[in-house]
Amino acid sequence: MTRGSGHDTGGTGREEEIRAIGAAIRRRRKERGMSLKELSERSGLSSGFLSLVERGRSALAITSLYNVARALDADMASFLPGERAMEERHPLPHVVRAEENSKLEMISSERTYKMLSPRGPGLVLEPLLVTVQPSEDFEEPYTHEGEEFAYVLSGELIYLVDGREYRLGPGDSIHVKSTVPHAIHNPSDEPAQVLWVLTPRLFR
Repeated sequence: MTRGSGHDTGGTGREEEIRAIGAAIRRRRKERGMSLKELSERSGLSSGFLSLVERGRSALAITSLYNVARALDADMASFLPGERAMEERHPLPHVVRAEENSKLEMISSERTYKMLSPRGPGLVLEPLLVTVQPSEDFEEPYTHEGEEFAYVLSGELIYLVDGREYRLGPGDSIHVKSTVPHAIHNPSDEPAQVLWVLTPRLFR
């Protein structure tokens, strides 16, 4: 669900994960003695939106979750249920075959992220295969450090960058400075599959 969706969560695995992430954020914020207003100021997300997230009524993009984790002085993986496989580290070069199922897969917001590279010290790029589900609204615009490159493999995607919309289809790509407010939206009726490369890495 995105900002403004305003509908209750049900019992699906995706919605259960969204609720679990929100509860973990609220628990960490309370442990730190931080108000929603303070978290808003530190993360760059509105307090109203963060309240929806904590109650499991809306969800964060993975990069927004990264900002929230930094604001709470926490490891982002600690908010993602069952993602302990990310502790694995492999030397480079590291090859992943097409038939292999990634252990590093997570659900956040209307997206499913498949990690295409293992964790490792000193690595800069974060390559991801992202499935973006159709949704009615844009997520809340967000910023983070570094750069972001997206290449659409299938489906449609609208990138909102600094208030301007860019519609992308299969074979289209976009490269943005992540410090500029941006958000995405899948306006179609089918999931979009996107190759995403971010810097810096979200998982260390």
